[in-house]
Amino acid sequence: MTTPRDAITLTGLRARGHHGVYEHERRDGQDFIIDVRVTVDLARASQSDDVADTVHYGELAVAVVEAVERDPVDLIETVAERVAALALGYAAVHEVEVTVHKPQAPIPVPFDDVSVTIVRGRS
Repeated sequence: MTTPRDAITLTGLRARGHHGVYEHERRDGQDFIIDVRVTVDLARASQSDDVADTVHYGELAVAVVEAVERDPVDLIETVAERVAALALGYAAVHEVEVTVHKPQAPIPVPFDDVSVTIVRGRS
């Protein structure tokens, strides 16, 4: 079976997390912005017009924010893996692309954003 090219994309989800390698990041927290693109086969849902035949993007959005806001870790790479694993927990998801933005990262030069992007699929 080939991976479908259909997708559901959530862009700019906002979560408050306490991730980072520095003590002040863990103590004070900061905003993270998450983009998630899940590859799904939307043919059945488009015919049935039934949310049960797709991924409920509202539920996915809430679950992603909750995953980012729990259990502090050092790296945003780890946060991205956590979100990817969550998305792959949905039976309809074949592949996921996750970008975690950390616009308030402790970087000593002017910048707009720092982010990591990972792509994961079913084995």
